[in-house]
Amino acid sequence: MPLKLPDKLPAIEILKGENIFVMDTSRATSQDIRPLRIVVLNLMPLKITTETDLIRLISNTPLQIELKLMKLRSHTSKNTPVEHMRVFYKDFEYLRDEKFDGLIVTGAPLEQMQFEEVSYWDELTGIFDWARTHVTSTLFICWAAQAALYHYYGVPKYPLEHKMSGIFRHTTINEPVPIFRGFDDEFWAPHSRHSEVRRADIERVDGLKILSESDEAGVFLVSGRGGREFFMTGHMEYSPLTLDTEYRRDLGKGMDIDMPKHYYRDDDPTKQPLDRWRAHANLFYSNWLNYYVYQETPYNLQEIG
Repeated sequence: MPLKLPDKLPAIEILKGENIFVMDTSRATSQDIRPLRIVVLNLMPLKITTETDLIRLISNTPLQIELKLMKLRSHTSKNTPVEHMRVFYKDFEYLRDEKFDGLIVTGAPLEQMQFEEVSYWDELTGIFDWARTHVTSTLFICWAAQAALYHYYGVPKYPLEHKMSGIFRHTTINEPVPIFRGFDDEFWAPHSRHSEVRRADIERVDGLKILSESDEAGVFLVSGRGGREFFMTGHMEYSPLTLDTEYRRDLGKGMDIDMPKHYYRDDDPTKQPLDRWRAHANLFYSNWLNYYVYQETPYNLQEIG
C-alpha cells in the first residue's frame, strides 16, 4: 500500500524517482479504507530532507498512511522556505484536538544546551503530554528521545567529549520483541550526537526497558509504556550521504571534528560511504507501524486515550 501525502509535497517526485510507491491526496480519497494517521513533529533545520528520509521508510509497508506535518508556533525555521512551511505544516494549536495513530518527533541540533534553555521547551513538553492521550504510539528520535526521557522519567543526558558520529554495530535484547521481528542478531545504525543517556539511569526507572545497545555508541533503543513510546538515540532514517554532508559542513566551518566511524569505504573520506543499515531501517519502521500502531490502534480514533 502507498503512503498518502499532501498534493505537491517535494518528497513525492523524489521518491517516485527511487521507485517508491507514494500517492497524493487526490488519488487516495477515492479509496474506501481508513489509513493510519501519522503526524511528524519535524524539529530538524533542513525539513525537506528529513521529510524525505522518513517518508522513504514509512512508505515501504503494506499499510496506507495519511501523513501530517506539525511545527511549533514558538519557533520559526530559518533553513526551510517559508512557502513550504505555510503550505505543508500546521501549528500544534491547529492539531491539538485531533487524534493520531502514530507520532514521530525528530531530533534537533540542541544536545549541547540544557533542556530548559531551549526556547520552545514549554511548547514541546506540552506536545509530549498531549501525545499520551492523543496518540497510540510515539517514536522519539535522537535529541527528541533524550528530551522525552528527561521530561517523562527524569533521565538525564551527559555531554560527550567527542561527537558520536558514524555507523555502529548494535545487538538486540535476548527475548522476542515485535519491534525487532526479522532482525539479525546484530545490525548497524547511524548516530550523530554530542550527548548520551546511560544504562544505569534508565534501569532505575520502572516501566522503561532497554531493547538495543552498542558497545561503542551505548544505549540505542528504549521502550516505555509497553511500546506506546520508543526512544531511539540514533538515526535509522538517515540516507546514505547524510553523515557525509554533516562531516563536510562541519569541516567547512573549521570545527575540530572526527571523521564518522565505520562509514566510508576503507575509512577513506575520498571514497563512497558504505550503506549497511537500510534493510534494518526499513524493517524497523515496518515493525513499528504494524505491531505497535496498526495492531494496537482502535478503528475509531476517538477511542485513543
